Amino acid sequence: MLKGFGSRLKALFGVSRFDEKFFEDLEDFLIEGDLGAKLAQEISDMVRVQAKSEKPKTQKDLQLMVKKILSDKVQVFSPTLDKNALTVFLILGVNGVGKTTSIAKIANMYKNAGERVMLAAADTFRAAAIDQLEVHANRIGCRIVKQKSGSDPGSVVFDAITSAQAKGENLILVDTAGRMHNKENLLRELSKIDKIVKGRGVDEVHYKKFLVIDSTTGQNGISQADLFNQAVSLDALILSKYDSLAKGGALVQIGEKFNIPIAFVGTGETYADMHPFDKDEFLDTLVGLNA
Repeated sequence: MLKGFGSRLKALFGVSRFDEKFFEDLEDFLIEGDLGAKLAQEISDMVRVQAKSEKPKTQKDLQLMVKKILSDKVQVFSPTLDKNALTVFLILGVNGVGKTTSIAKIANMYKNAGERVMLAAADTFRAAAIDQLEVHANRIGCRIVKQKSGSDPGSVVFDAITSAQAKGENLILVDTAGRMHNKENLLRELSKIDKIVKGRGVDEVHYKKFLVIDSTTGQNGISQADLFNQAVSLDALILSKYDSLAKGGALVQIGEKFNIPIAFVGTGETYADMHPFDKDEFLDTLVGLNA
């Protein structure tokens, strides 16, 4: 995870003098790591100022300084479930990011923690998506609510909530269509689901919206976060393919631009490979402390 970038940044931090070339190289490395030109310059300038006053003596001092600067731009979201109330997680994301697999991993994680979990197949645009979710539900041992391909996604969500309330389940994970929407269509579709969720008595405390982002996509992840956050206020990100994370700086940019925290990371192929996001580990790797 980020080893190539982290190792090179660590090597840069190993220089003995902080001259103009060092700060130019730092800025270039940060842009290369997908932090974007504006944020890279801002961080480089902050390091320049702090290096003069704090006079870091070792490579690690400098790494910790950059980690501290980045720390304010990366937030963690830790959802809590109420055993006595129904919680709905609406899972969003474009096709190809690993959305359905991430849903299965999260369902497995919560089921193993003793929660009563149901899956709702509201990606009715593709028959394959419904079938794929059903396969996961059977393997994990969760109930699934589905309708035929082409059905109204809102109707699936309505049925899922009604059924979960009757059966005493306390978490529904809703899969949604992953085709790349334009903002208006996305807003219309999600607004309808919003009304149904709230109309069935699920309050905002128990209704969270997550966007799945492929950790390797860099700038594409930023544009996806922007689109979905404009359409529906996102509560947090779920990062797929985190084990091969190549451009972690994009995650810092998303935190900086949109103030969206990170909740979960998928780190491998099995159902057990989903974990709460570890901010310290992420930043340590980003600045080369783990390299």
